[in-house]
Amino acid sequence: MLVAGEASGDLHASALAHVLRGLAPTWQLTGMGGSHMAKAGISLFHNITAHAVVGSVEALGRLPTLFRAFRVCSERIVHERPQALVLVDFPEFNIRLARVARRQGIPVVYFVPPQLWAWRPWRVRTVRQVVTKVLACFPFERDFYRTHSVPVEFVGHPLLDRLPALSRDGARAALSVAPDELMIGLLPGSRREEVARLLPIMLDAAGRVARRKPATQVLVALAPTMMLEDVRPLLAGHACPVRVIQGETYQVMVGADCLLVASGTATLEAACFGTPMVVCYKLSRLSYLIARSLIRVPWISLVNIVADREVVPELIQDQLTPERLATHVSVILEDRSVAKAQRDGLALVRERLGPSGASERAARSVLALAGHPGFVSEKGTA
Repeated sequence: MLVAGEASGDLHASALAHVLRGLAPTWQLTGMGGSHMAKAGISLFHNITAHAVVGSVEALGRLPTLFRAFRVCSERIVHERPQALVLVDFPEFNIRLARVARRQGIPVVYFVPPQLWAWRPWRVRTVRQVVTKVLACFPFERDFYRTHSVPVEFVGHPLLDRLPALSRDGARAALSVAPDELMIGLLPGSRREEVARLLPIMLDAAGRVARRKPATQVLVALAPTMMLEDVRPLLAGHACPVRVIQGETYQVMVGADCLLVASGTATLEAACFGTPMVVCYKLSRLSYLIARSLIRVPWISLVNIVADREVVPELIQDQLTPERLATHVSVILEDRSVAKAQRDGLALVRERLGPSGASERAARSVLALAGHPGFVSEKGTA
C-alpha cells in the first residue's frame, strides 16, 4: 500500500509504482494519492492530492477531508493487511498512519521522509518507534536519521528519474522563443493559496524588468494541479504581457534566462537544469510566525539547504516585494559573474542529489522488507 497526499508525492509514488510493477508484476498495489499514481497502476481507494493547501492555519479547513481519508486508510490497513505500507512525504498524516500499521505488525517504509532535520527534530523519536526503514533522498538526511538510530538507506532523489534530457535551444523552440530573446519563467507553485499570493508579485516584478528590456518574454508555467481558469483573475490588470504554459514546465525551466520559483521541489528541478533563479515564498502571517518558530535551518529553499550555503537568493514574507524581486532578477540577467556563480553552485547541488535510479533502489528495498522471495537477501541493506 502506497500513501501520498500532495502533487509531488503523487509523482514520486507513481515512479516507485512503475518499478514495483516491473519487479513484482503479480503483486497488487493499492493506496491513496492522485492521478499519476492511478496511471501507474495503483488501485486508488482515495484521491486526495487535489485538496492540497499550504500553511498551518490554511490546513484547518482541510481537516474534515483529512479525517475521512485517515479513517479510510486505517480501515484498509486493518482489513487488508498489506505486505508493507509505503509512506511518501505528507508527514502530519503519514506518521499517524504509521502507528496504525505498526500496531498490526506491518512493515512501514518512509520514502521522501519528513524533513525533521529542518523543523521539529524531536519527532524523530516517534519515527524511530513506528517506521521500519527510512529511504533518504539526501546524504545529510541519511546522516541525521542514522545519528538518531533510525534504520535508513540513502537511495537518492526520485526527481532525477523523471527529468527529461532537454537542450536550451530545443526547449525554446518548443515554446516559440527565439534563441537570442530574453526569457523569464514564473513558477508560482502547485497550490491555489500559494499561487494566489505569489503570482501577482512575480508578474509585477517581471513587468518591471520587461519595461526596461522590451523584448523580454515572460512565461508562466502552471503546475499540473492548476488550470488556466485558476490564474486568469490573477493575470487581469497586469500590463506585463505574459504567456501561460501548461504541460511544458521543464521546457520553461531549461529555456529561461532566469526563473522566479516558489520554494519547493521545483527549485531542485531547476537546479538540476542549471538555470539561475530567485526563490520566493509567502504564507499567511500566522502560518509564517508558526513556521519561523519551528524551523531550525537558516534557509527555506532546498537548493541552499543541499548546498549548505546561499546559492540562490531567497525572498520570504515581507521581504518579497515586486521591487526587490525585480532587482534580483535584473542582477542575474545583467551580471554574468552572478549568473555563473549560481550555475556553479547549482552544479554542486545536482551532484549531491546522488545518481539517478532512486526509484529502483527504493523499490528493491520495499520488496525486501515486504518479504518478496526475490529480494529477501537485500533486507539488511543500510
